[in-house]
Amino acid sequence: MDLKQLSQVLGLSQTTISRALNGYADVSERTRERVMAAAREHGYRPNGAARRLAVGRSEAMGIVYPTGSGDLGDPRFLAMVGGLTDRCAARNIDVLIASSPPEGELATYERLLRNGRVDGYIVPHTRRSDPRIDYLRTRRVPFVAYGRCDDCQDIAWFDFDNEAGMALAVAQLLRAGHQDIALVHAPTSLNFAHQRLLGYQRGLQAAGLPPQPQRVVPAEFTRVGGYQAAQTLMQSARPPTAIVADNHVLGVGLVRGLLDLGLRLPEDVSVIVYDGIPADSPLHSLGVNAIEQPDAASAGHCLADLLQGLTEGRPVDALQVLWQPVYAPGRTVGPPRGA
Repeated sequence: MDLKQLSQVLGLSQTTISRALNGYADVSERTRERVMAAAREHGYRPNGAARRLAVGRSEAMGIVYPTGSGDLGDPRFLAMVGGLTDRCAARNIDVLIASSPPEGELATYERLLRNGRVDGYIVPHTRRSDPRIDYLRTRRVPFVAYGRCDDCQDIAWFDFDNEAGMALAVAQLLRAGHQDIALVHAPTSLNFAHQRLLGYQRGLQAAGLPPQPQRVVPAEFTRVGGYQAAQTLMQSARPPTAIVADNHVLGVGLVRGLLDLGLRLPEDVSVIVYDGIPADSPLHSLGVNAIEQPDAASAGHCLADLLQGLTEGRPVDALQVLWQPVYAPGRTVGPPRGA
């Protein structure tokens, strides 16, 4: 059965049927379900090549990630991609993931665009000043930033309130009696790390505590970076009584490093990990206290919806979404040692 025959069976125009099958928002849910049911009943399959030629679209969206970023080993990233893929598949859209050397990201964006491989992008791990976003702006390509940047008023983005989440972590440690709180953070060129550093500073300031620059430890965005930070902090002349890791990648290395030093959690040092310890880590059973964000698969759904909103011409200020994190109690926060 072809589109014309399906149109005759349903008594609907070919345009309405096409838009229903492709998930356009201007088709009612009742009509969409009716069209989908009839298509299944009669074995109708859209001619993908013909449709792409007719509308001038590739029916794919892309994510470019730099090699060495660790994303493909990150359960949260994979869960986000899973949610994104599920939502896009329901609209007959593919998700393409392209690897790139860190210094060649823009060239990869250019090739994908020039060759008509994708219709839009999700830009992950946004930076405060992000050349990828600047490039896509100038090319007027639909994209959604997975995270904010310093200048994001005119773009679609999805993010979590990183500053509020880190301030919440500090508040929980203060409530437990800690005043000597260290932060281990990823490079602050990444916007989430910059925002979480601001939240740490805000949390201390709200309690009337002075800045503690000697307790702020930058680390490589790797588990090794977190491990090395544990050594640096706890082998100092005056170790902190509590540590917050600003992401789960560093957090796994940090906790491993503390345990390898023979330290007990929370008797010797209290720990909170932003995003928590991944469920596939052997350290998950420790019950590390965490700042948690809504599940990553739901974030993927939201990113897909935002990108579709762009293609439908919705105003950008309606396509900026900020979700709030929550505190997840565990077994690694207690009173300061000696208290």
